[in-house]
Amino acid sequence: MIDLATTTVPHWIGGGRHSSASARTAPVFDPAIGVQTKSVVLADVDDVEVAVSAAAGAFPGWAKTSIARRQGVLFAFRELLNARKHELAEIITGEHGKVIGDATGEIQRGLEVVELATGFPHLTKGAFSENVSTGVDVYSVREPLGVVAIISPFNFPAMVPLWFVPVAIAAGNSVVLKPSEKDPSAALWLAELWKEAGLPDGVFNVLNGDKSAVDGLIRHPKVEAVSFVGSTPIAQYIYENSAKVGKRVQAFGGAKNHMLVLADADLDLVADQAINAGYGSAGERCMAISVVLALEPVADRLVAKLRERIGRLRVGDGRRGTDMGPLVTAEHREKVASYIDLAAADGATVVVDGRNPSVDGEPGGFWLGPTLLDDVPVTSRAYTEEIFGPVLSVVRVGSFEEGVELINSGRFGNGTAIFTNDGGAARRFQQEVEVGMIGINLPIPVPVAYYSFGGAKGSLFGDAKAYGAQGFDFFTKEKTITSRWLDPARHGGIDLGFPQND
Repeated sequence: MIDLATTTVPHWIGGGRHSSASARTAPVFDPAIGVQTKSVVLADVDDVEVAVSAAAGAFPGWAKTSIARRQGVLFAFRELLNARKHELAEIITGEHGKVIGDATGEIQRGLEVVELATGFPHLTKGAFSENVSTGVDVYSVREPLGVVAIISPFNFPAMVPLWFVPVAIAAGNSVVLKPSEKDPSAALWLAELWKEAGLPDGVFNVLNGDKSAVDGLIRHPKVEAVSFVGSTPIAQYIYENSAKVGKRVQAFGGAKNHMLVLADADLDLVADQAINAGYGSAGERCMAISVVLALEPVADRLVAKLRERIGRLRVGDGRRGTDMGPLVTAEHREKVASYIDLAAADGATVVVDGRNPSVDGEPGGFWLGPTLLDDVPVTSRAYTEEIFGPVLSVVRVGSFEEGVELINSGRFGNGTAIFTNDGGAARRFQQEVEVGMIGINLPIPVPVAYYSFGGAKGSLFGDAKAYGAQGFDFFTKEKTITSRWLDPARHGGIDLGFPQND
């Protein structure tokens, strides 16, 4: 058996693996066994410069490449990714810990954006108006920005890059991707696939690193735009510091997503969907449902159904056909567990305690089982803060209005859901709730690729959302041309007045 502990994950710059002179590295673990399997090189200042320079050098040629040829690369990449997604799923499970089925699912949602990007000619074309004034035409064109930086999180090492990279590349930009140092190998695999698809060297680069790499990218004068997905404090930091130096920026932050359950809801549907949305990917999703707001008349029955379903879940190594895997690191596992301690101390009832789960896996894995908390005080940090783990909280409310008020009073506004058979209540909910993505009788309302993803309030910094039409708007700049070809026989002569249309 190969000793993977000796494997070092390098950068990918200029079309190949790049050896860094940096002596800094970070450990990469297999969370299901709790053992370091790799190291990843952390970029220094020179690495940032090399990566951005490679992207900048590749940009002019790629921007001038015909639409037909760019489209051909995207179609080739889509076919390769679809055919070999099982390889990528295994890499994700080995470094993040999510089960194989969940890893495959994230790739599939990324594929939707790749497929959207293959149709980019329609989304990047301009407009034309003839004879807006006598002999004058106006038209617009959309052009790429240049070098763009994409900083992605650990919880979706494939899907989040696939939400941004294909759109940026289709629009004619060159990219430097900074993946999470916790699970960097998926990004390197994608880089090799782009090369196989025929993408010119330097158009897509992978720069591994930590805060030093992030700061280097957002301060670099040749980086025109920054896209980030991660926690709210970091999103705000990246947004403010990127905007301060004049960059275009979109930064997606954290969440505390609520599910409001009305008295007429189908409780079996609610229970199934709350389990799926609360414990999928071990709760390490920005779109996870972490709070169930249950109207008092149905709260006891719903808690009983949730407890019964949790008892059926198998926790363990995601390569063994289990339902839920480990958390990504030991440190993160301890942080999530501390919120269970905190909730109990604040008066919540621990209905199902996942701190010492029975698992189908190695004892050294970063295990934390599905946890169900009831009667969580809304003053507890376990309620107000993003836990980002398999902890589902039930808060009992007396009315629709109380539930909506709780949702709107939070600092996040990423996703929310309502479960009801009352169409009027659902319509009122979608009008009154101050959240960017809303589900009606479904818990994870991540939009399809031809719409756009993004929350509100402390969940989104900047104006542009991800993928869809807004994604292409973000990665392009518009030029508007007003054109007149003079008839030598009808020269207008000198007129110092402000031009008027006639």
